[in-house]
Amino acid sequence: MGITARGVGLLVAAVVLLGAGFRFAYPELTLLGAAAGAAVGYAALTAAWRPRLVVARRADPDRVARGEPASMTLTVRNAGRLRSANLLAEDRCGTRAVPVPLLRLRPGRDTEVRYDVPTDRRGVVAVGPLRVTRRDPLGLVALARPYGETAPVWVHPRIHPLSAVPTGAGRSLDGRVDGVPHGSITFDSLREYVVGDELRRVHWRTSARVGELMVRENVDTSLPSLVVLLDNRAAAHPQRTGGVAESFESACEAAASVVIAAHRADLPVLLLLVDGERADGGDAAPLGPLDRLAAVDLSNEADALRAVTTRLRQERLGDTLVFLTGPGGRDGLGHVGALRGAYPSVVVGVFGAAEPTPAGTAGLVVVDAADGAQFAAEWDGVRRW
Repeated sequence: MGITARGVGLLVAAVVLLGAGFRFAYPELTLLGAAAGAAVGYAALTAAWRPRLVVARRADPDRVARGEPASMTLTVRNAGRLRSANLLAEDRCGTRAVPVPLLRLRPGRDTEVRYDVPTDRRGVVAVGPLRVTRRDPLGLVALARPYGETAPVWVHPRIHPLSAVPTGAGRSLDGRVDGVPHGSITFDSLREYVVGDELRRVHWRTSARVGELMVRENVDTSLPSLVVLLDNRAAAHPQRTGGVAESFESACEAAASVVIAAHRADLPVLLLLVDGERADGGDAAPLGPLDRLAAVDLSNEADALRAVTTRLRQERLGDTLVFLTGPGGRDGLGHVGALRGAYPSVVVGVFGAAEPTPAGTAGLVVVDAADGAQFAAEWDGVRRW
């Protein structure tokens, strides 16, 4: 509860009038002071009344790519028996306040407000809660209360179409590494026929040569998989425009484009962050890759790249590694280059650098790009998968 400037002035006047009336025995001053104090007390009781409001909100849609339109529909219903007089309400949409008309809302009636959600920046736009302010008729006391829950609108990075996806490598049991676009069933060995084997698996030529039925044993080669490593260290993206690291935004767009292209090609893909704790998932259900890219923020953890490359070397999480960083991340390409023994293909995307990355840096395939669109345009030119 907050007392307005008018309420503070009237309360001070009440104290002064009461003091002067009792001190100098002026009953008129005492009466005026008592009236002023009673007015402030009545205002406090009036503002303390809590209206019964039911708030529902619906985002349409709740997940969009950067720049695409999104809107929020807010419905407020008066579930009480009294008319909601002297109510002022506003909804929070990110850092913007949206006025909601609730003045004299009748019992059982509702009001609806629809407004656009800003999607010009990647991120998670928190919408709500509705903030309702109750005032007394004289404007002496104001009490604000929140109503309803907060609804997020996920603004994903832009997705640029890729004309090709790295195929990676399929590894068979004999250690052979083959470049294959998809997993496959591969012949491995022959064995003697046993009751129950399917006749279509009988290798007739070998059976005729050895004089007994022999059947083929096949193995399922591992499906080639991709690992996308996004460098979210603040040191890797030192340049800021209006407080925003554009090189990091471009790297997020490139990561989203590679992940979506892999999904469309039915290839397993894993999105990792150099500082994985900066994708705000909290204790809720695990986020999808696009939601993680919407929520990710820059980190000040300087040694995060060394830790994640150590994990990648030990666990070997895929066949093709795509590392996306900014101009400040080129100092750590030596750690990425050390992964070439564990990953047959390692591709690096560097965004926002004033000068191109020197050829042959750490023996890596490097794509220098100004933004995500240029990265997608040059992606097909990378042939060393």
